[in-house]
Amino acid sequence: MYKWSTISISFSNLLPCHQQHSPPQQSGLVPAYSAESDSEDEGADKDEKEGRLTDWIQVFPLNKEIIIEGLSLLCQTGKKLEHAFIKLDLKDRALTDIIAISSYIHIRFLDLSNNYISDLSPLASMTHLLWLKVDRNSMKSFKEQPLSEFTFLQWLSVASNQIVDMEGLVGPSIETLILSGNSIQKINGLRNADFANLVILELRGNQLETTSGFDLPNLRKLYLAQNFIKRLEGLEKLERLITLHLRDNQLETLEGLCPEMKSLQYLNIRGNAIAEGDALRSLHFLTSSLKTLVIAENPVVDAVPYRQTVLILLPQLERIDKEPVTLTERTEARRTIRTGVENFG
Repeated sequence: MYKWSTISISFSNLLPCHQQHSPPQQSGLVPAYSAESDSEDEGADKDEKEGRLTDWIQVFPLNKEIIIEGLSLLCQTGKKLEHAFIKLDLKDRALTDIIAISSYIHIRFLDLSNNYISDLSPLASMTHLLWLKVDRNSMKSFKEQPLSEFTFLQWLSVASNQIVDMEGLVGPSIETLILSGNSIQKINGLRNADFANLVILELRGNQLETTSGFDLPNLRKLYLAQNFIKRLEGLEKLERLITLHLRDNQLETLEGLCPEMKSLQYLNIRGNAIAEGDALRSLHFLTSSLKTLVIAENPVVDAVPYRQTVLILLPQLERIDKEPVTLTERTEARRTIRTGVENFG
């Protein structure tokens, strides 16, 4: 167990636990091409490629001085009176190679944001990591990354990288997983056996076209805004989901919502392509749980009296878009239901 302390007995993180020698590194310039240049490189000569350079990035090697500057949060280790820093901040350092931190095994909280890192293998020795942030780097894949070593990791963010699939991603203790701003096209590998503790999952701003692939019965919050989702599929395994965020996708219908989603309280479908009242009929599966529905910026809002339409399907709703449901609206919806008017489209 680790005990918080302000007393320093042994600064085991100021120097590596075992001395590791590596060849000296020097800072240098790395060319940064425009995003569209990669697909144009084939057959282009040197002058053409240089013409598409948008900038030169100066990168720096990670050294002990930089590491010491980023260390904080001293606490007692499990070895008698030994103390170590367990938090390391290395964001905004223009780093490509982080091998120098491989000996700092006591780190629990690590921020590597805003660098040029593509390889996390030097972190394999940090088996007690609890919190890891690798946003805005050069990660392309989870394969051959040491994630399986982080058996205690509870919070992981790999937002705004170049991830295209989820193969190799594991996290038995992860509670929050943030993968927004990548290029993920398909959900694969998100099984309850590998993510039994996952409760918050963010996949905003990827390239998903369907919600299929989520086998996560313990998930509570799912954020899928700004994808290309056209179909709601595979949601029956999200039995404990409370929040589902689908803003700015391409949904024309809500078919795919299901009675198994018995815990859902908040649904955001703002900015989709729902044009007709009939496309909302699947909302009735959420009658027992849904409290808030955000539906603005869909064509149906201008085509039908949508608040009344929604309340007939979901009379228990407390809020539609930004406005609470009024007593008058609720009374009118109940009157309509009693008189048996069902053709609301």
